[in-house]
Amino acid sequence: MAVARALGDVEIVTVDSMQVYRGMDIGTAKPDLAVRGGVPHHLVDLADPSEEWTVACWLAAAREVLAGIEARGRRALLVGGTGLYFRALVDGLCPPGRYPEVLGELEDEADTAALHRRLAVLDPTAAARMAPANRRRVIRALEVTLGSGRPFSSFGPGLDTYPAVPWRVAGLWLPRDTLARRIARRWETMLAAGLLDEVRGLAARPGGLARTARQALGYRELLAHLEAGVPLAEAGEEALRRTRAFARRQRVWWQRDPRVAWIEVGGNPLAVTARLLGDWSAP
Repeated sequence: MAVARALGDVEIVTVDSMQVYRGMDIGTAKPDLAVRGGVPHHLVDLADPSEEWTVACWLAAAREVLAGIEARGRRALLVGGTGLYFRALVDGLCPPGRYPEVLGELEDEADTAALHRRLAVLDPTAAARMAPANRRRVIRALEVTLGSGRPFSSFGPGLDTYPAVPWRVAGLWLPRDTLARRIARRWETMLAAGLLDEVRGLAARPGGLARTARQALGYRELLAHLEAGVPLAEAGEEALRRTRAFARRQRVWWQRDPRVAWIEVGGNPLAVTARLLGDWSAP
């Protein structure tokens, strides 16, 4: 927000796979209406939590939003941490479709190594790009290969290639102990703000929460408390553990991208505003 206000001609584009859901406000740290009134925000509140929202859905919406921003003679500031959404947009990816029936059959197979061996036969290029134990990636590659009739690798070079792009990318780097403290403090703040009631209300709505929305950090754990009787304290510990693990995976994901200019943030994130503005205006 400080950068956007300083630049003056900027609209914020949220790159977040969970802020797209209406009603999932507290647990996603969604900017409130007062904040959005100060600087235009896009790609927030696009879908009902009962809908399955995909990277392809988000990408289509994002491209439309960027065209509108440019048509108004303004600039887009992309903010958020959903790495796949970011890569899809800046690298011009064309995500393959979803095949729910195929996916259901694959998820019934508990042996991830066996799934990887199957992928190696059908699409050896894709199999070589991923660890045999990476169940999510293996299943996705098989889903597309079987569902589309085309090898998964034929849809692009994969996420291990980082082409030059006309974007400037900045990453804010927090020391791990600082990040862990902030994660714990954020959880307490969200609970105090009414996160449990938010989750209870969403679960009670017609249609409830779709599979994707149910997996959101904090929501999954509180749903286990409400639906399966997991003690609240235990659910909170699991939410913290999963959030810390997610932060580690994010760090690894973004560290691989050579296009990110890293800026270390100490106690006051606003202290790096000048550096961010300098990067933005540099030739």
